[in-house]
Amino acid sequence: MPVATGTQANRPTPERIFNALSAHQQTAALRAGIELGVFTAVGEGARSSSAVAAKTGASERGVRILCDYLTVHGFLLKENGQYALTPESATFLNRHSPAYMGGVAGFLLNDELLRNFRALTDAVRKGTSAGEHGDNEKPNDDAWIAFAKSMVPLTVPIAAYLSELTSMASARDCKILDIAAGHGMYGITLAKNNPNARVTALDWPNVLQVAEENARAAGVAERYTVISGNALAVELGSGYDYVLLTNFLHHFNPETCEKLLKRVHAALKPGGKAITLEFVPNEDRVSPPMAAGFSLIMLVNTNDGDAYTRAEYEKMFRNAGFRATTLHAVAEMPQQVLISEK
Repeated sequence: MPVATGTQANRPTPERIFNALSAHQQTAALRAGIELGVFTAVGEGARSSSAVAAKTGASERGVRILCDYLTVHGFLLKENGQYALTPESATFLNRHSPAYMGGVAGFLLNDELLRNFRALTDAVRKGTSAGEHGDNEKPNDDAWIAFAKSMVPLTVPIAAYLSELTSMASARDCKILDIAAGHGMYGITLAKNNPNARVTALDWPNVLQVAEENARAAGVAERYTVISGNALAVELGSGYDYVLLTNFLHHFNPETCEKLLKRVHAALKPGGKAITLEFVPNEDRVSPPMAAGFSLIMLVNTNDGDAYTRAEYEKMFRNAGFRATTLHAVAEMPQQVLISEK
């Protein structure tokens, strides 16, 4: 006679599968809300669907359906027919907020990334990107300019943390190399917090235009110079106190990372430090979720990049000649900082 092994409550259901297969609908709804300025309109006091429609120039029917959907998924609140922002939406999706990050959608939802994910089956079969720009040793201006212009809001808490780790407030003379600088905000923040810090930013020529514009806006342009080209090939200079490697090593295989790290080691002065910002999964490679899941992003977008564990990074830095590497958590952020001393 069969033995009951569970109750109705814990029997398998297809809910998780259905939710994953339809997740693109939530992505599209959030994107529409950002692009139409729905969250900003609600934050400005437009609480009814008709008021939001008037502010955004969209149809009332469309706004009602969109706002109800955003409410279902936790991006808005609704009571007695009136919409309100959640704390997260008020902080990150209202354009008037200093922490506004709606522009991040410009990079995370760009056409190339979406095409690459649609080709995920092919990428898994091949073990490498099925897209056109998997080689990150070559310029891909459209993608990296979009990244540089979109991702600045996410840098604020991490840049502040890096400033603390490097004791920038002490205002001592300091020479910094920012590799794959992108928007440049990590190096720029260090320069803002230390009037005696000089930053050299390295990236592709067109991307560096974004960094230089940000340096001018921050008032540090006189202490901000650039090197354009491939970080694995161009002359880096020497005598740096710090070399920043933010969101870069994950694009390459360990052998290429070690090649770059040997160049970084040579560019640092004795006692200098490489500061690496990365998604670092645990040794089981399935936790924590965001860091572990980053490997899939590297599969679809790079030839042989990955999300590396702490032990893997320690080995890379050790093989490149660094004495010790320590890991530091960034509060309320999914990434971690590794500090490696020459």
